[in-house]
Amino acid sequence: QVQLVESGGGLVQAGGSLRLSCAASGRTFSSYAMGWFRQAPGKEREFVAAISRGGGSTYYADSVKGRFTISRDNAKNTVYLQMNSLKPEDTAVYYCAADADINNYDIMNRFEYDYWGQGTQVTVSS
Repeated sequence: QVQLVESGGGLVQAGGSLRLSCAASGRTFSSYAMGWFRQAPGKEREFVAAISRGGGSTYYADSVKGRFTISRDNAKNTVYLQMNSLKPEDTAVYYCAADADINNYDIMNRFEYDYWGQGTQVTVSS
């Protein structure tokens, strides 16, 4: 098993930046593909970004492409989400997720992830 703890959320003005972190403990971190998802009130949880086990492949939702960057540090058991040029519509609870068996075809599918953090709130004011 792996435990995930997100941090770095907060309140920021439109156009600002935040960096989310997700610290993992448990089994070997580099065995897991990692994803970031978000859920706004009244909406379904949606894919934001994902990164392969070694970090060589990254994936982004169209809505965040060019503004958000996912990265990982396997030595620190941590995955990051750098969010720039934030918009009010980015407001949501952000969750990180991990899975050891996911393939690149399913890496954007939230139903394929076995482990989830508790979430961190991101609020972007206009």
